[in-house]
Amino acid sequence: MSRLTKTLRALGSLVRNPWLLNHVVAADEAAWQRQALASAAGRHCLTAHGLPAVALTSFLPPSGDTVQPFAFREGGSLPTDLALLRGLARSMADCRYFEIGTWRGESAANVAQVAKSVHTLNLSAAEMRAMGLPARYAELHGFFSKDLANVQHLYGNSASFDLVGIGQTFDLIFIDGDHHYEAVRTDTRRVFEHLVHPHTIVVWHDAARQPGQPRWEVLAGILAGLPAAARGQLVQVANTLCAMYLPEPLLASAPDHLADPVPAFSVHIQPH
Repeated sequence: MSRLTKTLRALGSLVRNPWLLNHVVAADEAAWQRQALASAAGRHCLTAHGLPAVALTSFLPPSGDTVQPFAFREGGSLPTDLALLRGLARSMADCRYFEIGTWRGESAANVAQVAKSVHTLNLSAAEMRAMGLPARYAELHGFFSKDLANVQHLYGNSASFDLVGIGQTFDLIFIDGDHHYEAVRTDTRRVFEHLVHPHTIVVWHDAARQPGQPRWEVLAGILAGLPAAARGQLVQVANTLCAMYLPEPLLASAPDHLADPVPAFSVHIQPH
């Protein structure tokens, strides 16, 4: 049987039985899990259940925080992801924040309220249109952040953008661009080569499919891109979709998706 015939038969099976896609996804996840564990090679306490977890409450003020703006639209962060970034930035005097992936500008706008400066890097509108993306999609980028005085918008591909030309390192870095393995690996490697100082904290978005459920392709990319000289602690942050690199270790625990759901949080929703 030719390869083309086999491919067509496989596609036909998927059309007739869409549930078979679950097996394809599971197989991919298992492969990425094996690669991540191999890349970790005993480092960072990574197990088949994921990275050790630190409590989100470690980074929140005792009275809590208000995440705003928040669009409740597709493709964005969780409120807890943004609360994490705000809490980290608030804990750093005159925080200099850098992110890859602007989208609507929610993360940049939230951090800008508590940081000294924000740099956000994204493909330009022309680059997005060249990829066949709708003009309206490009226009929505930076919706919440484009008019903020302490936010600088940078345009280009994070795989090739002149990071050295920015002329500084940053205290807090958020990697939220393309979440495929090669892009995560490249973004991680380049950030640590050019933008990190000894006390920088790096956060990766979508390192989990939902809180407590590892997204193994992203973890594999992080571990492949993280330099061997980076001796800090790599963790997941409970109640978020984020993984995080800390130069100084914090108390962390083995992941347990069947643990009691504590702490719980209060959520207040109000149009802004």
